[in-house]
Amino acid sequence: MTAVRAAAERIRGGVRHTPTVRSRSLSAATGAEVYLKVENRQTTGSYKERGALNAMLILTPEERERGVITMSAGNHGQAVAYHGARLGVRTTVVMPATTPFLKVRRTRDFGANVVLYGETFDDAATHARALAGETGATLVHPYDDHNVIAGQGTATLELLEDAGVELDAVIVPVGGGGLIAGATLAVAAVGSGAEIVGVQSAFYPGVAATLGGTAVTPGGPTIAEGIAVKRPGSITLEYIRSAVHDVVLVSEAAIETSIAHLLEDEKLVVEGAGAAGVAALLENSARFKGKRVGTILCGGNIDLGTLAAVIVRHRMRSGRVARIRVHMVDKPGELASVAFAISEMGANVLDIAHHRVFGSLSAKHAELDVTVEVERPEDLAGIMSAISERGFEAEIVTE
Repeated sequence: MTAVRAAAERIRGGVRHTPTVRSRSLSAATGAEVYLKVENRQTTGSYKERGALNAMLILTPEERERGVITMSAGNHGQAVAYHGARLGVRTTVVMPATTPFLKVRRTRDFGANVVLYGETFDDAATHARALAGETGATLVHPYDDHNVIAGQGTATLELLEDAGVELDAVIVPVGGGGLIAGATLAVAAVGSGAEIVGVQSAFYPGVAATLGGTAVTPGGPTIAEGIAVKRPGSITLEYIRSAVHDVVLVSEAAIETSIAHLLEDEKLVVEGAGAAGVAALLENSARFKGKRVGTILCGGNIDLGTLAAVIVRHRMRSGRVARIRVHMVDKPGELASVAFAISEMGANVLDIAHHRVFGSLSAKHAELDVTVEVERPEDLAGIMSAISERGFEAEIVTE
């Protein structure tokens, strides 16, 4: 029995067999036949449960007694904490101090001793190794571990078996490489001819740069913190070199757009790393047109404040929300006239800011910033015309 099939048997009943669904909206948008593996519906909100549980079930009684320790940007830590509590194993999770509050809180709530250390995953990893040496706890690495990799591979195994069609490509988000390394095992286990395509944030191109033989220059505030890893693991890189066809980079704007698309059209709440595969599809639609493509929505642990910001930014990028600056004489009735012009065009006013001091041409003038929501981006032209017809100068503010 292959390692990934053995892992599937081992973790059966301990993790959810999440659905694989065909996406009508993404299929229409890309010209591909798109299948989504919704791992955001795991108990802890990500696929990380698979590898963590597989590795912890293999622990000896002595290792269970000493407990386990890990380093995590959030999802792996939650998985270790949750299954550690189920199995009666003490867990310590070292997380970067920059980890979103939601992931820190949930990791603690699942029962782990959380240690915040450093600014990056690599800082936390160094500290976790030191603590493991001091305490004798077993280190359960989030990706550079054969048992973890085999467990993660079960997500792709289910995707391939549940899609109901022979997939031409599997797009896999890549941070340290555990999920995509597992995907190579799954593709081999079922004898699939699907090409494996990795996707990384452009801010953290560790695997793409390594495969391309260029210097790795990671950094930058990415919304996909789950794959914000500077370098792949040495073990995972071996799998990647042997069987991954390509690794593409996606922009922050594309990741944000994908989060919003999945929420609005698929009714799925997905974090940045989980939406990376969809971002790759949307930014490279010509490459996948006419193909049957699967991707793993690998996590759904997104902070509500971040999600709210993504929604607002997406609405502005799509042209459905805009801020209009109107220049007017500061006298009674002017504000009502502008409001009526917007109302008769069927737009919804979200916010109004009336400036009498800053930016005015004179003491008799004022500026009115109106944030409006429209049904279609092309409706903005009608609003601007209606405002102009009432004698006001106005422009759309983009900053």
